[in-house]
Amino acid sequence: MMIRRWPIRWRLTAAFTLTMAVVLAGAGAGTVANTRSSLDESITEALRYQLRDVQAAAETTSPTLPNAPGSAAQVLEGGRIVASSREAADHVLLSPSELATAQRGPLLTERPNAGSLRGPVRIAAAPAAGDSRVAVAAVSLADRDAAVADLAGELAVFLPLVLVAAAVGAYLLALGSLWPVERMRARAATITAEDPEQRLPLSTSRDEISRLGTTLNDMLDRLHEALARERRFVADASHEMRTPLSLLTTELELALQRPRTTDELKAALRSALEETERLSRLAQDLLLLARADECAGPVRRGTVELHGLLGTTVDRYRNAPGGHEITLECEPGVAVLANRNDLDRAVCNLLDNALQHGAPPITVRATGTADVAVTIEVRDHGPGIDPAFLPRAFDRFTRADNARTAGGTGLGLAITAALTRRNGGRATAANADDGGARFILTFCTAFSA
Repeated sequence: MMIRRWPIRWRLTAAFTLTMAVVLAGAGAGTVANTRSSLDESITEALRYQLRDVQAAAETTSPTLPNAPGSAAQVLEGGRIVASSREAADHVLLSPSELATAQRGPLLTERPNAGSLRGPVRIAAAPAAGDSRVAVAAVSLADRDAAVADLAGELAVFLPLVLVAAAVGAYLLALGSLWPVERMRARAATITAEDPEQRLPLSTSRDEISRLGTTLNDMLDRLHEALARERRFVADASHEMRTPLSLLTTELELALQRPRTTDELKAALRSALEETERLSRLAQDLLLLARADECAGPVRRGTVELHGLLGTTVDRYRNAPGGHEITLECEPGVAVLANRNDLDRAVCNLLDNALQHGAPPITVRATGTADVAVTIEVRDHGPGIDPAFLPRAFDRFTRADNARTAGGTGLGLAITAALTRRNGGRATAANADDGGARFILTFCTAFSA
């Protein structure tokens, strides 16, 4: 429909104007009808009083009838005029059938005209003088019709003026009500990625539009935070990928500069393979983080019995070449609602971090009972974590200064936090009182398996 393409202020004005037109038309029609009905009742009541006066006059031998302007009176006997007012002196006001009806009882009727009265005319008749005579009273309805016509004409002029004034008022009201929205729209049009700090203007009132602006500003804050985070992520990823790519390019260029022995070529290819594997691991970690961000909602989770999962993970590290000193402390029956693969990857990342940056012995501890949060703690006995670095331990591409030369991309703990978060938990880091670092995964949903 064409009206759907109109600006909302026009649609609001049109809707209000149409409603107002219906209301005013109904009010005008009701006023005219009520006025006409009231006048009719007054005329009928006056006509009945006049008829009683005519009945009283008909009791006399030579009746003298009232002669009010716009009315007429007659006394009939046997169809002949006994007495009559000037307006009906020449014509019998009742037809034969009406006369017969009036002789039996009261009669009230209307005619287009009667005598010299202006029509329409209302006539009342009733028996008089012992039913030998009939008293007749008539009144012209021309004044009633003129009064009703004047009222209708005045309303026909006044109500459209009221409607126009109401329409203008409705338009101004809609325009004023939507002005804060227009201000927000104009400001939103100026917000760009290059200048994301701007926010929508808010009115001082606590109305729906103000709450909408607050909600949109909160959304802009979240988008700005996400944009800044993604920019940092891209910059950090580019920085991390630049080093292995540069080394890989250098190794290949040196291998091609002059003839090399087989051992030299093997060494160059071995170095290039290491850098390629590093790039592959980085790409896989970035892909896993991207998937974790996309799957921020519920994931497929089930009951994971921690004694079995952690026992398998710890045995895998113990049986690896060069075996690691890892202790498991977990009572059978402790379980958590989580995705098994996510939980295994998160614990493996913590163990890798402890083995690379900490010192043995390493302890994996899981605690929790029915209706109490489950915690999985991985602790080492190394130098611990710089207190200034603790708040950023789970940020992407962040590494403590003493760990920057130890390899890695700074994504392991970030992946752990993301996997834990999407399973309804949280990851924290702290230093143990007697030395070493503690990484704790806490899951709010826990129960006895």
